[in-house]
Amino acid sequence: MGIFPPCDSSEVMEKLLGSVCGKTRDDPIPKIEGKVVLMKKNVMDSTDLWASFVDRVHELFGRGISLQLISSEHFDLDDPKRGRLGKEAYLEDWVTKLTSLKAEDEVSYDVEFDDCLGIPGAFVIRNRHHSQIYLKSLELQDVPGHSGPLHFVCDSWVYPSHRYDSDRLFFSNKAYLPSEMPPPLIVYREQELKNLRGKGSGELKEWDRVYDYAYYNDLGSPEKGEDHARPVLGGPAYPYPRRARTDPNTESRLFLLNLNIYVPRDEKFAQVKFSDFIGYAIKSVGQVLVPEIKALFDKTFNEFDTFNDVLSIYETRTQLPDDKSLAKIKDCVPWELLRELIRSDGERFLNFPVPEVIQADKTAWRTDEEFGREMLAGVNPVVIRLLDEFPPRSKLDTGVYGNQDSIITTEDMEKNMNGLTVIEAIEKKKLFILDHHDALMPYLRRINTTSTKTYATRTLLLLEENGTLKPLAIELSLPHESGDSHGAVRRVFTPCNEGVGGMIWQLAKAYAAVNDSGFHQLISHWLNTHAVIEPFSIATNRQLSTLHPIYKLLKPHFRDTIHINALARHTLINAGGVLETTVFPGRYAMEMSSLVYSNWNFTDQALPKDLLKRGVAVPDRSRPHGLRLLIEDYPFAVDGLEIWSAINLWVTEYCSLYYLTDEKVTGDVELQSWWKEIREVGHGDLSDKPWWPEMATRDDLIECCTIVIWVASALHAAVNFGQYAYAGYLPNRPTVSRRFMPELGSPEYAELENEENHEVAFLKTITAQFQTLLGVSLIEMLSRHSTDEIYLGQRETPYWTGDREPVQAFERFSASLVEIEDMIKSRNLDPELRNRTGPVQMPYMLLYPNTSDDTKKGGLNVKGIPNSVSI
Repeated sequence: MGIFPPCDSSEVMEKLLGSVCGKTRDDPIPKIEGKVVLMKKNVMDSTDLWASFVDRVHELFGRGISLQLISSEHFDLDDPKRGRLGKEAYLEDWVTKLTSLKAEDEVSYDVEFDDCLGIPGAFVIRNRHHSQIYLKSLELQDVPGHSGPLHFVCDSWVYPSHRYDSDRLFFSNKAYLPSEMPPPLIVYREQELKNLRGKGSGELKEWDRVYDYAYYNDLGSPEKGEDHARPVLGGPAYPYPRRARTDPNTESRLFLLNLNIYVPRDEKFAQVKFSDFIGYAIKSVGQVLVPEIKALFDKTFNEFDTFNDVLSIYETRTQLPDDKSLAKIKDCVPWELLRELIRSDGERFLNFPVPEVIQADKTAWRTDEEFGREMLAGVNPVVIRLLDEFPPRSKLDTGVYGNQDSIITTEDMEKNMNGLTVIEAIEKKKLFILDHHDALMPYLRRINTTSTKTYATRTLLLLEENGTLKPLAIELSLPHESGDSHGAVRRVFTPCNEGVGGMIWQLAKAYAAVNDSGFHQLISHWLNTHAVIEPFSIATNRQLSTLHPIYKLLKPHFRDTIHINALARHTLINAGGVLETTVFPGRYAMEMSSLVYSNWNFTDQALPKDLLKRGVAVPDRSRPHGLRLLIEDYPFAVDGLEIWSAINLWVTEYCSLYYLTDEKVTGDVELQSWWKEIREVGHGDLSDKPWWPEMATRDDLIECCTIVIWVASALHAAVNFGQYAYAGYLPNRPTVSRRFMPELGSPEYAELENEENHEVAFLKTITAQFQTLLGVSLIEMLSRHSTDEIYLGQRETPYWTGDREPVQAFERFSASLVEIEDMIKSRNLDPELRNRTGPVQMPYMLLYPNTSDDTKKGGLNVKGIPNSVSI
């Protein structure tokens, strides 16, 4: 078995000794001392004791774990295309060494190799045990011809050898372009990539290491009936990014609680994160059940009657020891799952934490200033754009949808514009718009046939002298009852602070927030980070060797992405899943995201280009980032540009070390195959778009890598980790509206005439109690940092590369991020920058890198930019 020839015969060893070492059989053979670090098979938070016992039995019968070094300098005598293999060496003291019962603990074993190979460039490992191991690293000491220890960073599950068609292979941590690869290792490099691509068909098992593509054909359950059927996303009808293949042909859905979904084993959550994830889920279920049981005895089942009813879900319902006592208890608990349930940071089991948006002030979220501020510093700060024509015009096909242009008038606007006219404000670039009209209108008629009753909205805002945004008008549109070609039915609402008018204005803002919440979850968050990044992860593993410099640059930014996306398809975005239940597009959610993806543009994901395209910035070479923000106090943009520039500088320095000329880029066969596969397969439905970079120059490479890292790290952090802080109190960001705006003369309007009914009328319009609890539980999970989080500017190991200059460049990158942390904290203390904290007194920390934090505390914390889309 295996692709590598055995080399432990006396005849071969005689040749090796004579030709390489210049020694005879009687001379002592030099030795290389090695240390292997690994983790044993686990069951949740504990080592699998039965597996450990059986593995010891295998050791007693001579079935251990062996390693063979592969020379980077000498070819094999019998196969001149392959590097020479050394003699098998076995891990020592497996039976006698006592190891920890905690699954997260590492254990090291000594191993001794014969030295007749020159500098090793790789090694083969054969696991003859019963159970898999997680191989962390191999370190070799005193390798002749090599200065200092030689490191092999593995970070991979190694199953028993009989599970594989070829031997498991790991390379040293030095980076090589394909053209610069030591010749004895070339065939091994090529064979390893071939193994990772797989055969393109057949059932995949947990030990398989196959990265392949598939359509989103696993969202529906048509066997349960038409209501559970969903279109396959991907292809001409419903363009979409590809996902990682998990099964042959059309997928069959697993039982909801079965989380054993195939993804390549090394892509699955680490034990600590998986325990955190399960702990979050258990906590969330408890938080939903307790209020729901209580609601069974409420006179208005599944309804909140007042804002105080909503606030009650954050009240302490369980009496636990104080935080200091809990901290002591937690320190004594060895299992991460239980540690997550026994938190000592103010969060309590069965209790929803108080969202930051209502911590300082329970009502400030209702102000117009906060409503506008969250478009700049909230959880979806990537949609607002400059209004450059009035009234706003639709880009929908008039032949299909009729007249969809806005009916907002200058009279609607100018009564609240501080003496400015609309024309003056447009000339001074003072008018902005949050526009969800065109994205929603094609689906709105179908959406409103469900329990949802909502509108397509446009919100117009004025930039005030103090830097804040003042909402001027909100337009609510519905499809015409006579058919789409008749255009839209539109109503316009303007600010009012008193009586029925005041309540109507609050409802108008709620409908706009519902639109923004749905667009945020489906597009800004899911599509524009999770879905679009997954093809890059797949292609990187299929086309770039672990030795490739770009693999080493990008791999940390794909950590856990394939697995979290698979779990999302299983429980969140599937037919009848949590997202369909709690967010207004319902069953049309994913289909609607396909329509938006058809207009996606990879190069527009670069932050400077995005800001320019939305008109919120203008080119200005005198400014540090080459542009000037029209809204100077735009926290997402201000912090984001600093992060973007730091990433871009790091990528530029790194790529320039390996690609001295443009010819190096075009001549890199792995890089060109990687980019071709991303364009033609991973994002194949958009392969003919002219905006794709050609990957013909070093600048192309730097641009593409910078965008990938930005999207996977900072952009995802900006739209994800603030979800609970802002939307954990759902009246601030409702996800569903259940009835239309009250019409004059209707019973619903009459209800508003009594001020005592205002709160109940508002709550009857937005998300119901069960959906609220379910949605809040979901976003609490999504907003949490894992205790094994690795932030931007951090690496899992200091030995991620064996090249000195990239390590120094990365240290400069990390230092620049720490400087940005200080600048963010300073800006948040500046009283002139009102959008940094706003009426709710919540500092903007979503783009705070947290590079300086190595405490591994995790939890519900808005600060921190993880390296990857991992939750």
